[in-house]
Amino acid sequence: MFQKQGKKLLSAALCVLSLCFSVQYPQAVGTSAAASILMEADSGRILYAQNSDQELGIASTTKIMTALVAIESCALDEVVEIKQSHMVEGSSMYLKPGEELTLETLLYGLMLCSGNDAALAVADHCGPGVDAFVARMNEKAGELGLAHTSFANPNGLDAEGHYSTARDMAVLAAYAMQNETFARIVSTKRITIGGRTMVNHNKLLSQYEGCIGLKTGYTKSSGRTLVSCAVQDGMKLIVVTLKDGNDWADHAALYDYGFGAYQLNAPAAAGETAAQIPVIGGTAGTVALQFSGDFSYPVASGETLTMRLDVPESVFAPVSAGQEAGEAVFLLNEQEVGRVKVCYGETVPALLRQNGGVGGIFRKVLQLLNQ
Repeated sequence: MFQKQGKKLLSAALCVLSLCFSVQYPQAVGTSAAASILMEADSGRILYAQNSDQELGIASTTKIMTALVAIESCALDEVVEIKQSHMVEGSSMYLKPGEELTLETLLYGLMLCSGNDAALAVADHCGPGVDAFVARMNEKAGELGLAHTSFANPNGLDAEGHYSTARDMAVLAAYAMQNETFARIVSTKRITIGGRTMVNHNKLLSQYEGCIGLKTGYTKSSGRTLVSCAVQDGMKLIVVTLKDGNDWADHAALYDYGFGAYQLNAPAAAGETAAQIPVIGGTAGTVALQFSGDFSYPVASGETLTMRLDVPESVFAPVSAGQEAGEAVFLLNEQEVGRVKVCYGETVPALLRQNGGVGGIFRKVLQLLNQ
């Protein structure tokens, strides 16, 4: 923690984006959707929004949460027996009662084929029981802060009390894409597994450069829903459109806007040195301050990302590596957008302890003067 001499501010202006070249904004974008959003996944910055907090039906994009809860609670190699109760209307992976498939096979059928039957089989197995599984879906929504989301089933068929918003679905998608298993499944264009060959319904995987997922959906009441994710130049964007008859084109247009108007800046990486500060009474004159985590943020032309280090101006020895020194505060046009803890990067013993009292200090000083 901070030393007794009190906390002072060591400020460093880090002009991360006073670019030497100009980033041109594309033409203003719009969509045909009842609600839509464009979000940078890692920072959560909203780059475009239209009715993003309106509660609407989400159809089979529900299965993002179904797959996520199943992956987090069950093993992929668990064997699931298919029951008659799993047979249901709508999109299907054509399961048959009595079949035995691995959970992994069912998850591919869930996310690529949008199998409503697969959703019930997964929920019934992992719940255990569909009702218990849906309760866990809602618990997960609460954990993620999805305040305008409610699940009534695991497949997205129209039901009272089953809805979400474009913003909530973007937050869910960004979280889910951090799961390697989930990301692998939703980025698969075609696979043969468990005796079945399945093709992903998500056309953007082939039509838009950098697209790596996610999920389509449609019911008569909800209309066409689509959640997608794409990465270019290290920046990961999420697009959500609800009730959109032109969703493929709208997603492409929003990606063109996002990747064209913004660049990802990464001023902090875990383990990198943020600054050096003096050490008083130590065996070394300075100590490195290191970022304890990563920070990145999308920045547009005309915006400036700066960093302020809220750390001591100097520190008394001893100093321990990994000891917290303060925080790096990141500001976009002087508005705070993130913080990362800063720690001492090395251990600096106290000179008194190292060399035996005041006499030891004088001997050390003489040694330094004679070098």
